[in-house]
Amino acid sequence: MTQPLSNQSAPAKAVVVAIDGPAASGKGTLSQRIAGAFGFAHLDTGVLYRAVGVSVLRAGGDPADNAAAARAAYELHPEHPILQEVALRTDEAAQAASKVAAVPEVRAALLDFQRRFAAHPPGGAPGAVLDGRDIGTVVCPDAQAKLFVTASVEVRAERRLRELQRRGIPAISSDVLEDMKSRDARDSQRAVAPLRPAADAFVLDTSALDADQVFSMAVAHIGSKTGLKPTA
Repeated sequence: MTQPLSNQSAPAKAVVVAIDGPAASGKGTLSQRIAGAFGFAHLDTGVLYRAVGVSVLRAGGDPADNAAAARAAYELHPEHPILQEVALRTDEAAQAASKVAAVPEVRAALLDFQRRFAAHPPGGAPGAVLDGRDIGTVVCPDAQAKLFVTASVEVRAERRLRELQRRGIPAISSDVLEDMKSRDARDSQRAVAPLRPAADAFVLDTSALDADQVFSMAVAHIGSKTGLKPTA
């Protein structure tokens, strides 16, 4: 017996916004604001790499050790308590994240985690905003809207210095700048998924822009690609 065709349409495909950029470019703040404005779920993929790096350190290992980093990455899951820890926001965690991110096995282990989030945003959200280093180029190359948020290394180092000072962490300007340059080199020169803008990404240089200007430009770009307007 032939079954009647359902009148129900297939679930709408989630809208994906990919936001990439180097450290202290402002992409994290922008991503959170974009997600809130459009009612999308948000994933800071850098947190995943920080969690892997911190896990390796706590086990007494070296984040640059391929085997130790890969093992920690495969043990990570969405409900893992480490993902909620304040320790992930320390500079030590950031350094460890940059090292484990250069390990191919780590990137492979976390790739599925990120793609599942994008395809099925938690909470039934109609879309997802993912920010990181390779979202538009590797994780979600078919994202409807892609942005590459950047700024000069001097501006980014100054932002990081102010952030550290606000948190009461002693820091020397020249050291922060050199650290930023080192991280940029690691991110852009690694063999797997190096940091670079996707060919179809909107490059947004925030060096001389305030947060509201950056947000307005990002919203305009997303609207031009998706036809959507902010809901909040």
